[in-house]
Amino acid sequence: MDSINLVESFSDFKELKNIDRVTMMGVLEDVFRAMIRKKNGTDDNVDIIINVDKGDLEIWINKEIVEDGAVEDDALEIQLSDALKIEDDFEVGEEIAIELKMEDFGRRNILALRQNLINKILELEKDNVYKKYKDRIGEIVTGEVYQIWKREMLILDEEGNELILPKNEQIPGDYFKKGDTIRSVVARVDMRNTTPVIILSRTSPEFLERLFELEIPEIFDGLITIKKIVRIPGDRAKVAVESYDDRVDPVGACVGMKGARIHGIVRELRNENIDVINWTDNPSLLIQRALSPARVTSVELLDNGRANVFLDPDEVSKAIGRGGHNIKLAGRLSGYELDVYREGAEDIDDVDLDEFSDEIEDWIIEELKAIGCDTAKSVIEVGFDDLVKRTDLEEETIEDVLGILKAEFEEETE
Repeated sequence: MDSINLVESFSDFKELKNIDRVTMMGVLEDVFRAMIRKKNGTDDNVDIIINVDKGDLEIWINKEIVEDGAVEDDALEIQLSDALKIEDDFEVGEEIAIELKMEDFGRRNILALRQNLINKILELEKDNVYKKYKDRIGEIVTGEVYQIWKREMLILDEEGNELILPKNEQIPGDYFKKGDTIRSVVARVDMRNTTPVIILSRTSPEFLERLFELEIPEIFDGLITIKKIVRIPGDRAKVAVESYDDRVDPVGACVGMKGARIHGIVRELRNENIDVINWTDNPSLLIQRALSPARVTSVELLDNGRANVFLDPDEVSKAIGRGGHNIKLAGRLSGYELDVYREGAEDIDDVDLDEFSDEIEDWIIEELKAIGCDTAKSVIEVGFDDLVKRTDLEEETIEDVLGILKAEFEEETE
């Protein structure tokens, strides 16, 4: 292996890994000097000239000319007779520059040198990737799906860096195949055995926030501020926004004419329903807005971080939402645990759940009330399947409760 081939191979490597010329030259020189120090004990008298772009490499060792037989250190001195073979006008005491060739180091040293170079450049590349993505946490990156596994996907960015999108960071309903372009946010950067691992996410609130910044100029420009985002990825999200300019309607600006602005975000999130609401420091009003599309009659704030929400009977199902998602998100957005109660006209033939305390345990009754069911008929109307989804009750318990409640009305009929 000669010097030109050695440097040319690393010139190609430099282009592949996008390492700048100055850094590449520094790495090459450091490795060559380390090899010379190992061979000669010093590199103080060595000059290394490298041109990575052209593949040129020259190593010159400077030695002092001494009388024949007076050489004490071969690495630093050369006897006059040997110097005269190079040029016939040298004298004792002068300095001579002798070029070192690759073959002077031996094949084993050259192979060790090459491996050392590879290791150093890979370490440098890892360090560059780590620093680059550590500074980009919370930013959106675009990449190409390269490999799909059961638990994660391998994404390549525009520079060929490997990024990981775990299954639990993908939106339910996400479907990608190799070669697809994908957008996600940098969630974190881990180090595993000195190798940086960039973890992406499409389920984090930050991803939705960055999408809003990309699609809505008023948010990007700072005219509208996102105060808080809560999500159940792939199902529903609530975004509270505020404008510092009274002339700008924050909700209208985010949604756009006929939903034009938010449509692209919804499509990116696999048709996730996005509720954009006006932020307010008034917790009661915030709860009312957060429970949209339900119309809240009144809100009672309690001292224990809970709030009682009163609605007309036909608004309860809207407030709770499919699978209880709407009320869960409203609670997370407002910071309160929400208990829903029916208000207004009641069915005189209905029975309050508390009347069944002798047959149904209190904690089960509280669990049913938490999803807005405070009467027997309201529980029966929800039905078995929705009760399984909305509550943490076991299926057997739900069957027993429904049996008790239905028996009450059967007895009245008889």
